[in-house]
Amino acid sequence: MQGISPVLEIQDLKVSYGAIKALDGVSFTVPAGRIVALLGANGAGKSTALRAITGLAPPQSGRIVFGGIELRGLKTHEIIRAGLAVVPEGRRIFANLTVLDNLLLGAYFRRDQEARARDLENLFQTFPRLAERRHQAAGTLSGGEQQMLALGRALMSRPRLLLLDEPSLGLAPLLVQEVFNIITRLNRQGVTILLVEQNAAAALSIAHYAYILETGRVALEGPGPELLAQPRLQEAYLGEASLDENLNPC
Repeated sequence: MQGISPVLEIQDLKVSYGAIKALDGVSFTVPAGRIVALLGANGAGKSTALRAITGLAPPQSGRIVFGGIELRGLKTHEIIRAGLAVVPEGRRIFANLTVLDNLLLGAYFRRDQEARARDLENLFQTFPRLAERRHQAAGTLSGGEQQMLALGRALMSRPRLLLLDEPSLGLAPLLVQEVFNIITRLNRQGVTILLVEQNAAAALSIAHYAYILETGRVALEGPGPELLAQPRLQEAYLGEASLDENLNPC
């Protein structure tokens, strides 16, 4: 991925919860126009990395540079205004509001009403089921539809970087495939994506590049298809063996 300007640069990031080191010197980059996956078992530090980027888990040291701006020390709403959007784990839609109201909340900071209206119509073309249910309470949607709504809500902010936290969680296999197809399509439309995911095979199949975390450190990195082809990657990833024993870290 040399020669592509990074949208996000993480350098030697360290985050602790009391005596527990959640991230211990993690570094990675997200180039413009790419899908970068951040993988690892439970407790590896994936979600902590997202929380650090969005200002919810202040690092003890390291740098978080987004579009040339140092994010450390900024409040979460300032980080979102800078052009970053998050689809959180568990979707966290507003169940009592309509689909339309949820989407408009994603554009809360925008004042370009005409462009916002165009983006909404384009979004309904991307997610026709949301268009059909625009006046329906979001809480009545299926799990897959709620994930689409969470994606759409984030996209309504016109983000420079989209952070996805476990988008396949709790979905049936067919819906997982549909969600990953949508992520690929969004990327082809120019959306830069940082994908945090436990479904390693699905994530590596679409990621241009991936980093695998183990106990708060980067244990392995490389192009997604190459990592997918690594022997015993799944066994090591699932924690049945050490990454260091079975793989050759880059």
